Amino acid sequence: MSRRKSNALELHIPAPRTRPGDKPDFSGWSFPEPGATPRPDVDASAGEMREFAYGLIRVLDMQGAALGPWAPNLDADTLRRGLKYMVVTRTFDDRMYRAQRQGKTSFYMQSFGEEAISVAQTMALGPDDMCFPSYRQQGILIAREYPLVEMMHQIYSNAADPIKGRQLPIMYSSKQHGFFTISGNLATQVPQAVGWAMASAYSGDTRIAAAWLGEGSTAEGDFHAAMTFASVYRAPVIINVVNNQYAISSFQGIAGGENTTFAARGIGYGVASLRVDGNDFLAVYAATQWAAERARSNLGPTLIEHFTYRGGPHSTSDDPSRYRPADEGKAWPLGDPIERLKDHLIAIGEWSDEEHRKLQEECIEYVRATGREAEKVGVLGVEGAHSRASMFEDVYEQIPWHLRVQKEEMEG
Repeated sequence: MSRRKSNALELHIPAPRTRPGDKPDFSGWSFPEPGATPRPDVDASAGEMREFAYGLIRVLDMQGAALGPWAPNLDADTLRRGLKYMVVTRTFDDRMYRAQRQGKTSFYMQSFGEEAISVAQTMALGPDDMCFPSYRQQGILIAREYPLVEMMHQIYSNAADPIKGRQLPIMYSSKQHGFFTISGNLATQVPQAVGWAMASAYSGDTRIAAAWLGEGSTAEGDFHAAMTFASVYRAPVIINVVNNQYAISSFQGIAGGENTTFAARGIGYGVASLRVDGNDFLAVYAATQWAAERARSNLGPTLIEHFTYRGGPHSTSDDPSRYRPADEGKAWPLGDPIERLKDHLIAIGEWSDEEHRKLQEECIEYVRATGREAEKVGVLGVEGAHSRASMFEDVYEQIPWHLRVQKEEMEG
């Protein structure tokens, strides 16, 4: 009995190092210097790449210089285009967040601080590669030139909503733009992406797939099932874990981030894994380009952890001031992705502060004008935006008899 008492078991409960009211604390964190991480051959084995799951690929230093073997050597026009897409995304987010606060829609989720991930990755992928996003990758559609007004129609669930009011706001879908329907159920998109990639390979196609999920969602069974299939069948897929430090109201330690990196999830599955500075546009682009080449060469999947920070709330239903220091985002040691790409363009003589201000003003006016256009059609709650009969449409090619009877009873 005394032996049992002396060895009483204890349960570890992960807890963040800071709470509301504390000063942000990133002491003890260390990152490889920009340019210090080697770039492996595309055909390197997953075992040879083990250390890449624990480091951090960085290209841009904090003065805007691009350093090292991962620098993708993009031309200035491509960089300016990426900067514009990121600014449009942030401006769009800001207007839609305020629209929700004004009662024009029920729900919204920003990607503040994470714009480089969706935009740089989309630009590095092929235009017809299939994307299986989570709910913070609106930059994919923006970088693929999906009409902004269509996104607003979907958010407002008005009469022009391409999804006809059948999805929550921000859960877009566009087959034409290679954007798979967003699901509110966490991690379901990952096995779907792997399955799609397997089908693409099985049919002899040339397109690859990419999926995105938050670090908290790596605790879901769907993620692990997908990793098994991706590894066993060498599916041509990129699985992106966006580690923005917080799931809704809980920090990344709850999903296992205290013990190891999220990129390390791939090691046990024999999947090549990279860990990337998610606020470094060039690093994200280069890592995605590497993983895409690997997939197209029939060398299998890649897991990429994007180390970033969620600058805003999880959603309009969330209040981050209840679980983290209010000024923590400003103290984030890896900076702001838009500012860092801007600084790089200025450093190479291809941009200026004045040009950046002009871009911001143009984006504000563009989003404002688009907002006015969408709101003319209507905002959430406008009577008659979608007929009740439409609930019976677009599911079956021929409506079954029992649903046809229900529709007739409703209309009668």
